[in-house]
Amino acid sequence: MDKTQHVVPHNGNWAVKGEHNAKVTKTFSRKSDATDFGRKIARNQESELVIHNRNGQISHKDSHGNDPFPPKG
Repeated sequence: MDKTQHVVPHNGNWAVKGEHNAKVTKTFSRKSDATDFGRKIARNQESELVIHNRNGQISHKDSHGNDPFPPKG
């Protein structure tokens, strides 16, 4: 099952959180560490990684899934 991972600000730190999960998977003091951890999970699950800014807006997305080529649409 596709499980998008999000890197989000969390209580002054950074956290990796699975989409629709109530709790964070893990917290980090540095955004880069959270991004690396989230990317490993997304690669393992062949899902998406969504990286947010400090204000919560999406800054970057990475796809680690089985994207169709050519894309639909």
